[in-house]
Amino acid sequence: MNLHEYQSKMLLRKNGVLIPEGILATTPEGAVEAAKVIKNSTGYDKWVIKAQVHAGGRGKGGGVKLAKTIDEVKIYAEQIIGMNLVTPQTSAKGKKVRKIYVEQNIFYPGPTEPAEIYFSVLLNRQKGHTILMYSPRGGMDIEKVAEETPELIFTEEIDPIIGLQPFQCRKVAFNLGLSGEAYKNMVKFVKGVYDTYVNSDASLVEINPVFKTSDNKILAADAKLTIDNNALFRHPDILEMRDFDEEDPIEVEATAFDLNYVKLDGNVGCMVNGAGLAMATMDIIKLSGGEPANFLDVGGSANAKRVEEGFRIILKDPNVKAILLNIFGGIVRCDRVAQGVVDAYHNIGDIPVPIIVRLQGTNAEEGKKLIDESGLRVHSAISLQEAADLVTKILN
Repeated sequence: MNLHEYQSKMLLRKNGVLIPEGILATTPEGAVEAAKVIKNSTGYDKWVIKAQVHAGGRGKGGGVKLAKTIDEVKIYAEQIIGMNLVTPQTSAKGKKVRKIYVEQNIFYPGPTEPAEIYFSVLLNRQKGHTILMYSPRGGMDIEKVAEETPELIFTEEIDPIIGLQPFQCRKVAFNLGLSGEAYKNMVKFVKGVYDTYVNSDASLVEINPVFKTSDNKILAADAKLTIDNNALFRHPDILEMRDFDEEDPIEVEATAFDLNYVKLDGNVGCMVNGAGLAMATMDIIKLSGGEPANFLDVGGSANAKRVEEGFRIILKDPNVKAILLNIFGGIVRCDRVAQGVVDAYHNIGDIPVPIIVRLQGTNAEEGKKLIDESGLRVHSAISLQEAADLVTKILN
């Protein structure tokens, strides 16, 4: 589950990470009031207005503005709220901005030069280790830094048994070329960000940029957190932060029925019980000349109701030209799934695309017989090859 910047910073602050003063707003008038409150509490009269969407590169798309007056705060808020923000991480349609974050400007005069740093904590799935990834060249073009000057990208592996060690925090600060007060503050910063990653069961914490102010404070100027969905049961407070407006409405509906659904760009809908079988089914679709339109795992209890809801969700995608239902009957009986398909067909009404049902396992032959004798526009198969051949025939 992805979090907005303002939500990510709330979690960072709880773990001792220093962040700029900021207030969420949903209207231009609210943004003006937020700016006044920030000015009164910090003494600074410049603000950054930031669109809150689940996408990076907001500045490149016009979703981040520096306001030097209260009037500019209102002007920029009016421009950003309601806009469809297009960034390198969105579709051409962009994402509608419903809320903004008004934050104090942290570029202010002081005894040293400010600096932007990149810092992230993420999981190395191959090794089963957490990695700190960081660079002294933070900012909007970190991808360019990685491509052109990879020697400026540093990593530090964390042993999951012993966790982050103090010497590793010091090593990060040293590699970033910091000294004095900035060095000490970076050591604390690294520890706080790592604690946020662990305590929130995150799979990614990315801060770009980390900002070294002119008076050597280390601040999280931006923040992105991705939480492991499998751990959300331990964090009801974080689960409440879920923003359904930022998610595909079909995926949200699938979640309500406890279906694992991810929309793709293809033309063949697939419904499968089990993630591994779902991946194999997508391969079959590709080999048969089609493109998967979705990933949909109905789980081990593929009963009639779940099958029906699965069909309804897949059919919301106008690109779907055929549906492949691939069920392995281990715990579930294939004849019950077949009956569920027949019942779903009658309950939904006329399904405008052909359905291929591949059943294997317990009572597969009985299930095939039910499908064949139903009189519906449903094709049955026992083997994977049969299912692939039917997909090819239908698409051609």
